[in-house]
Amino acid sequence: MSHTAGIRQAQKQKTRQALLDAALQLLEEQSLSSLGLREVTRAVGVAPTAFYRHFRDTADLGVALVEEALGSLHATIGEALTEEADDARIDRTVSLIMDLVRTSPAHVRFIARERHGGVQSVREAIAEQLRQFGDEVAAAFTDEPESEGWSAADLRMLAGVYVDHMVMTASAFLEAGPAGLDRTASLARRQLRLISLGRRHWLD
Repeated sequence: MSHTAGIRQAQKQKTRQALLDAALQLLEEQSLSSLGLREVTRAVGVAPTAFYRHFRDTADLGVALVEEALGSLHATIGEALTEEADDARIDRTVSLIMDLVRTSPAHVRFIARERHGGVQSVREAIAEQLRQFGDEVAAAFTDEPESEGWSAADLRMLAGVYVDHMVMTASAFLEAGPAGLDRTASLARRQLRLISLGRRHWLD
């Protein structure tokens, strides 16, 4: 790649990221279905036609935001699942969610709102990411002694409970604010311990 082409590519990426950042900020006050691309391009300071060099429409931009919000978490969640003791895994998971809400509150709020929002492709993108998380959790559970005798369907059901709980906990942290973090974290740990206890006795 020539020096000029490299500069052009870097500028294109910079503009694309600026559009994502501007959209995320605008989505703090509205849903994606009501967001206009002219609002986004105006916030970035580019012509509306420039939008189409990066995204087909606002739904396509929303799918990119889903990937930005959730795509990088697979490795992090995988690390949490390597904890062998229940309490250590629970503490690691809750800390992970708390850190995510602290560092990326706008992304978490976007996912929480649009998971059941009005843009189908974005709902589907979120569902697919959560399905992948569920598959990864189920795979981690498969080789554990507690899973002996479990069917694949039941393990997948259990993994879905954990993933749903993670999403619910992230929303709870958002609603609680700084003053309620400790209380919310404590409740989340207790809920996960209850799920863990139920897992041990599922086949009784």
